[in-house]
Amino acid sequence: MNPNALIDAVVRQTTVLIAHLATATGVRAPLAHVAQQVFVELVSELRAQGVGRKVIADMFGMALRTYHARLERLNESVTERGTTLWGAVHRYIGERGTVSRADVLRRFRNDDEDTVKGVLTDLVDTGLVYRTGRGERAVYRMAELDEAARAAASDPAEVEATLVWVGINRFAPCDEAALVAALKLDAEVVSGAVRRLLDSGRAQRGADGLLRCDACVIPVGATVGWEAAVFDHYQAVVSAVCRKLRAGQVRSRFDDACGGSTYGFDVWPGHPHEDEVRTLLARERGRLSDLRARVDAYNAAQGRPSDAVRVLYYCGQTVVDDDPVLGHSDGDSGDET
Repeated sequence: MNPNALIDAVVRQTTVLIAHLATATGVRAPLAHVAQQVFVELVSELRAQGVGRKVIADMFGMALRTYHARLERLNESVTERGTTLWGAVHRYIGERGTVSRADVLRRFRNDDEDTVKGVLTDLVDTGLVYRTGRGERAVYRMAELDEAARAAASDPAEVEATLVWVGINRFAPCDEAALVAALKLDAEVVSGAVRRLLDSGRAQRGADGLLRCDACVIPVGATVGWEAAVFDHYQAVVSAVCRKLRAGQVRSRFDDACGGSTYGFDVWPGHPHEDEVRTLLARERGRLSDLRARVDAYNAAQGRPSDAVRVLYYCGQTVVDDDPVLGHSDGDSGDET
């Protein structure tokens, strides 16, 4: 396996997805935090896999001192526990509207002063915060969000609740802390979403205090929940690939219980198999919905044993017509992962 080639290709496709999400329906979503988020989460995942800090710094092409300085800005604030210093300073400026550098340094006096100043520089450089003046006379205020972005968030609380619902369904039994870590949402957002889910009966809290849900279904045509459905599908694909990598499997087998397949069909108007190919997704959705209903009915009647396992099946379909992002194939294609 050539990991660098695969990493480059995955990053490219992920950035394409992010760019499309950021501009969907005319919205111009802020992206300044993305680089910080990618860095923090990559470091966290590498450390969880037992990779040392010197090696991680080398992997990012950084001197160890530079790596530590950047990580320090993004680590938990000493002043405000439970959030990164970067996020805490950003929120403080947003809550106050306009603040001076002295205000910020005074508020975060328990944190390293040079690190706080570095965070202020990062926020200005990324366009999340405006600065007037320099040095001790610098004044900071939040950048205004795009009006289209505000209009698009018609019911953000329900969007967040649906996303957390998917998380509970995926990681149950779990608590709020596990959902915060898995979904990368603020603890307050998760708590509010959990309350909404409990009140509506979509989730339950057991005697052990852990969250569960009997089912999580976002029906076809739902106007709220599409974001959660996309996340669920994307996570299922990534989980399958990561599971194979952890098991040391870098090839497919016909008897795989974990993996995926992609098939390409070239059809045109009048092709004898055009309708059969174009309706694949609709037919698979119907077949899988029927199977899920039968499995759920049996489980409700029999109960869930301790050795039960969760099987995630994902399927999808797109039509490629000289798409500059997806490309176009002049012949049949297929691949197995």
